[in-house]
Amino acid sequence: MMDVLADIFETIQLKGTFYFRTHFSPPWGTTVDRYANAARFHYVMKGRCWIRVEGGTPIELAAGDFVLVPSGASHVLADQPRDEAPPLETVIQSSGYRGEALFALGDGDPRAATQLVCGHVTFGDGADHAIFRALPTLIRISAEQRAKRAWLNEVLALLVKQVFNDEPGALVAVTRLSEILFIEAIRFASEEKSELKRLLDGFADARIGRAIALIHKDPSYPWTVEELARKVGMSRTRFADRFRALIGLGPVTYLIEWRLQRAALALRTSHRSIAEIAYASGYANQAAFTRTFKEKFGKSPKAFRKGSG
Repeated sequence: MMDVLADIFETIQLKGTFYFRTHFSPPWGTTVDRYANAARFHYVMKGRCWIRVEGGTPIELAAGDFVLVPSGASHVLADQPRDEAPPLETVIQSSGYRGEALFALGDGDPRAATQLVCGHVTFGDGADHAIFRALPTLIRISAEQRAKRAWLNEVLALLVKQVFNDEPGALVAVTRLSEILFIEAIRFASEEKSELKRLLDGFADARIGRAIALIHKDPSYPWTVEELARKVGMSRTRFADRFRALIGLGPVTYLIEWRLQRAALALRTSHRSIAEIAYASGYANQAAFTRTFKEKFGKSPKAFRKGSG
């Protein structure tokens, strides 16, 4: 059976793009602005700090803690609980940081400094999936929790090692490891958030998972609830009910959403005509495709392609 998760992350164009390590001496604080189609993570190597995601309460982080803000929401990082702090771009400019690996801030006691490794992964324009909608606003993984997940621990250790490595290829290694770390953090979060666990269980379910794999393997095929149910050996009603219970939406809705994500990928990355993309997305005519696409993304396929170029 095809790896549906791999197909999802390939389609949304998951990509590690930016990282730096910090040496923040108190007092310090900065606001990481909201960034669409991105996720930010922070790993506390030394010291302590506080993080507050917009709309939430401050959470204290200790050495060994890893946090991921999967939605790209604005958040404050500081040495003390704060609701506000200068924007990161302003702080970077005033500090004289020019893109080197080490970002230093503050002129307090260096022995009390907080050292972080910060990373940034992006997704293609318009990227969306039920998995994203099920994620919490903040994923926090302590050193103790990581110890129970050897693979996650090893990936983080390798990433930190590469961040401090000035050899050729280190940046490529860091970006790839960032992508793996994002996926592993999602798997971890499923243990804490029932909605996400139910969704991932659906992908692994012998029958519902097979139906989803069929959709992903051939999204342009005119799948019906009846045919999918028959393919996996279930009655129509039982299949539709179980699909919705696990995935959170009906089979046809999932099919339409996935077709649109594949269409968005084609618009971002290919020179195929909109009519060709419409047909490959399972639409008999371009007008119907354009109407459905605009309902989802708020712009026509032509405008979407122009804005993603």
